[in-house]
Amino acid sequence: MQQTRSIEMGTGLFVLLGMGALFFLTTQITGSNDFSGAKTYKVTAEFDNIGSLKIRAPVSISGVTIGRVKSVSFDKEKLKAIVILEIDSQYDQIPDDSDAAILTSGLLGSQYIGLQAGGSLDSLVDGSEIYYVQDAIVIENLISKYLFSQGSKDKED
Repeated sequence: MQQTRSIEMGTGLFVLLGMGALFFLTTQITGSNDFSGAKTYKVTAEFDNIGSLKIRAPVSISGVTIGRVKSVSFDKEKLKAIVILEIDSQYDQIPDDSDAAILTSGLLGSQYIGLQAGGSLDSLVDGSEIYYVQDAIVIENLISKYLFSQGSKDKED
């Protein structure tokens, strides 16, 4: 009786530790990218909604991490979020008409900035601003719009 109870306790502890280890690995893997950031230049973008974008979130182009989010602030006059991107200086040929979108990756939905190259011959430089932006998609807003649209259809029938 005593031996069976200790085996059950050991098995339960083993499963609990395993689940904790999986959770830890999942949170570490979804946000990790190699970016040294030795020499960088800063670029600014203004968004209406940044969702849950955090400082140090990756900035990527074509799936390659080229920088990090340096800071996030709020402009009281424009009522917009100001995001400063820190891009590695080896990526100095990004067209200045490129667009920035807040995208979601990973199991836990960590957000990052995805750049899509434009067609301009001029490149982004330190202090440039990205004018073409796409805000974060907020799942709660999509669900509420869907539910309200379904509710109005039911009333019409």
